[in-house]
Amino acid sequence: MPRKIIYLFNPISGTKQKSAIKSLVARKTREQELDFEIMSTAKDGDYDFLKKKIQKESVTDVVICGGDGTVNQVVSSLKGIRVNIGIIPMGSGNGLAFAAKIPKQTSKALEIIFNGHASPADAFYINDQFSCMLCGIGFDALVAHEFAKEKRRGLQTYIKVTAVNFFKTKPYLFDIKLKNKSFRTEAFFICVANSNQFGNNFTIAPQASLADGLLDIVIVKKMNKLMLPFSLINQVTGINAVQRTNYHIKNKNIVYLQTDALTITNLQSAPLHIDGDPSETSEEFRIRVIKNCFRLLQPKGDI
Repeated sequence: MPRKIIYLFNPISGTKQKSAIKSLVARKTREQELDFEIMSTAKDGDYDFLKKKIQKESVTDVVICGGDGTVNQVVSSLKGIRVNIGIIPMGSGNGLAFAAKIPKQTSKALEIIFNGHASPADAFYINDQFSCMLCGIGFDALVAHEFAKEKRRGLQTYIKVTAVNFFKTKPYLFDIKLKNKSFRTEAFFICVANSNQFGNNFTIAPQASLADGLLDIVIVKKMNKLMLPFSLINQVTGINAVQRTNYHIKNKNIVYLQTDALTITNLQSAPLHIDGDPSETSEEFRIRVIKNCFRLLQPKGDI
């Protein structure tokens, strides 16, 4: 079947010079002699119109030119629709794209759109909210909420907001329930990850896979703040190995588990982010993986 591509451009995502990128995308796609259309993303996140367009016009690929929040909205709307999802990273973090080894450079990302392959990727629900990359409860969510208030986007702003909030953050109390283990802990933050990173190649869950049917749970427990950077280095470099769910965790600064479902009771109303965007928190989070949720265009050899 001949390919037809829709490129969705987010007009307010982090990357500048969007008109030049649109021109490059159009030129490169014409060179491939592929049918395509360039559209803007929906401000309200409602893509029902796109579902109808995909079916009516036999669209084969939807390529999201934006960041993780835009990817979340589009994939959530199109799950269950037979279409390949591609990404041209244009956000502040681009965690899902980088986890899938999709490069930041537009021309190289386009090579994957044209010559890569579409393979199944997992996602997950946190209560009734959809995530295709990572959600966080606690400090990283606080940073996401504060970052969203900033007029300027980009990595430098994110680092500034993180540093300012690091010195005033406090641990939160959580109850964690897994299939064969339950425990209470104080933690600065909890990450539930389908991809391996926050974004900008900052890896928080080194063993995470987009398609293994498991979620990686990283619990950064209460500790002396002077120890926190060193513990995080052990986590991001893979020194802190995945633990079995029946593993004794009392003396671990960072607990690293894998599971397909869990429940987190949020005893002190810690804030929440989903795929980098601030979200309304809850007293309880019921989390479960959605295996083979969508088909993601990735480099050949990376599944």
